Amino acid sequence: MSSPLLAGDQPQSSEKVLRTEVKVATFRVGSDFYAIDILRIKEIIRPIKVTTVPNSPLAIEGVINLRGAVIPVIDLRKRFAVATIVDGRATRIVICLVFRRLFALVVDEVVEVRSYGREELQPAPKFFQGQETDIFLGVAHRADDLLMILDLERFLSLSRMAEFIPPSSAAEDRPAISLL
Repeated sequence: MSSPLLAGDQPQSSEKVLRTEVKVATFRVGSDFYAIDILRIKEIIRPIKVTTVPNSPLAIEGVINLRGAVIPVIDLRKRFAVATIVDGRATRIVICLVFRRLFALVVDEVVEVRSYGREELQPAPKFFQGQETDIFLGVAHRADDLLMILDLERFLSLSRMAEFIPPSSAAEDRPAISLL
């Protein structure tokens, strides 16, 4: 596979540095597995009280107060049209930073952090049409399952959710993986 993976640290020059491995956090939403580049994750927490926001998009549950920062919460079960589970003991909130915006993703379970070599990653399937499939960077294998790797930048842009998430001064973005 000839797709580059960008390094986690900013290179000294303007050239992109290739990573031979990418480290992702794997999580479950319903019965499917997804992953996010670990460089996009600030922390993973247990569920806390979510305050609803009237007239927000369906997938936005509301906001949380995390150590003084008000962070929008996106429920991936709603975003991916997956039934909500009753027993949420494994449910976690993944705090992410993209476009200098902090936001939280509700997932059913965080499974593992794993490294994949470039040769183990495949581009996202192109036989699906439309914006909804453009939110995936690629696919990897996890045991007998396929793992869809989310492109958080496109996820926020195409979902128009970035419009509802104000910029944060919490930290600067890090370069993400690229499979193009």
